[in-house]
Amino acid sequence: MCLCLFSSVSSHRKKMMCRILLLLMLTCCVCAGTFEVNVSQSFYQAEENQSITLEWTFTPQDDPSLHSLRMLCLMVTDHKVSTLFELMGGVEVPAPEHKQFAGRVHCDKDVLKEGRLRLHVSSLRTEDSGRYVCDMKMKNDAGRGECSLNVTAAAHEPETQRPTGRPGPESRGRPGLYAGLGLVLLAASAGLALCVCDMWF
Repeated sequence: MCLCLFSSVSSHRKKMMCRILLLLMLTCCVCAGTFEVNVSQSFYQAEENQSITLEWTFTPQDDPSLHSLRMLCLMVTDHKVSTLFELMGGVEVPAPEHKQFAGRVHCDKDVLKEGRLRLHVSSLRTEDSGRYVCDMKMKNDAGRGECSLNVTAAAHEPETQRPTGRPGPESRGRPGLYAGLGLVLLAASAGLALCVCDMWF
């Protein structure tokens, strides 16, 4: 259906628009039922290259296979929408084409049955900063949980430099060498002087 509506748009933009429409549909389908979605933490702070765990909780279901569970987790900024994780019928959907999070997101599927969604994001980048929205739908009920992540640049420690005012280890032994040579020359001069004195007297 999305392809028919946006036939003049590029394939990548079609997929993004379809996901946004799906997100809106899931939001509009929220009913006053027993299904609730909450975030464990509303704001996360981290540095680039670190790892972080984003967690949502939802009403546990009786069906251990999670066949009726639909999840769509997105990272939303003013400039783009990136898919972080998608689950349909208990099966994870492969990552989309943009692959911003490819190989960097891991989901603990074992805790889904307990009503918890834990997403581990590794090797954080500053462009990972944004709003993280997770919409879930179970049968006729739906819910949404949203949190924010701010990733700052890693602080680089200044390199340690050798002080320029002090002599290095190799130069510390030179005064002793020069003093030794001076003593040898002094002794040789004294011996030569004695020899000369013996010759003249």
